[in-house]
Amino acid sequence: MMLGGMHTMIFHQDRLVPTDAVRVSPFDHGLTVGDGVFESLITYAGRPFALRRHFERLQRSAKAMGLETPGFEQVREAVRQVVTANDCEHARLRLTVTRGEAPLGSEHGSHGPGTFLVASAELPQRPPLAEVHLVPWTRNERGALTQVKSTSYGENVVALAAAHARGAQEAIFLNTQGHLCEGSGSNLFLVQEGRLCTPPLSSGCLAGITRGIVLELAAVLGMPVEELPLPLAALHAASEAFLTSTFREVQPISKVDDQVLPLGPLTLQLQEAFRQRVLAKNPEDH
Repeated sequence: MMLGGMHTMIFHQDRLVPTDAVRVSPFDHGLTVGDGVFESLITYAGRPFALRRHFERLQRSAKAMGLETPGFEQVREAVRQVVTANDCEHARLRLTVTRGEAPLGSEHGSHGPGTFLVASAELPQRPPLAEVHLVPWTRNERGALTQVKSTSYGENVVALAAAHARGAQEAIFLNTQGHLCEGSGSNLFLVQEGRLCTPPLSSGCLAGITRGIVLELAAVLGMPVEELPLPLAALHAASEAFLTSTFREVQPISKVDDQVLPLGPLTLQLQEAFRQRVLAKNPEDH
């Protein structure tokens, strides 16, 4: 069974090809040691949302790992071809860049060009509310891959499986300082005494694209916003909380392990503002 479902075409290196015809070397460093970076996007009405923002983060991640990416126009054209070929009206897109063939170890090597892929798939089902589970593992805010959206995603796989085993839809990490950091694939916001609060980038959380847009929307709406270190107790004491990500958009948190959280007015206001941002088809976001 093809994982992409009806998404039968993929952009590989410099051309569009059938998904089942793609061949990636068994010595590709992205496969052997996770030496690669990626971005996940969503299409609304056939238009990739926030493509330039995602590309710019892809570049930052690649630079941190010493990888090269195609230029923006090349990426945009590759995305256009995949969206057209697979009729991506409302779908997920994945951009992946790896080092390509390299030795079976951590050395970079110089055995050829990197690998570039653009794939699409059906959107995952997303419940309107999220239950979250605090996992026992930490994010390292001083790690070599902090702020890098790397294909080394093993920590997230393990954490999300632990959350699912508890009946939750997302895992929440603290950092090594014991402060709230992020979800396995999302950013975290909470409301304290009418203020919108979120962990700062210095906490080790990823600079989420949706996180950035929500901060902009909150400023436009005149909401008091703080990016500051947040202890775990702040989440338990929050009057409302939500997750942000490309696929979750603005998703209210209904439960933190055994504690129920109410659906609050700031979350609903930001949900609506984000939806209007999507519908506006602002060129800057595309």
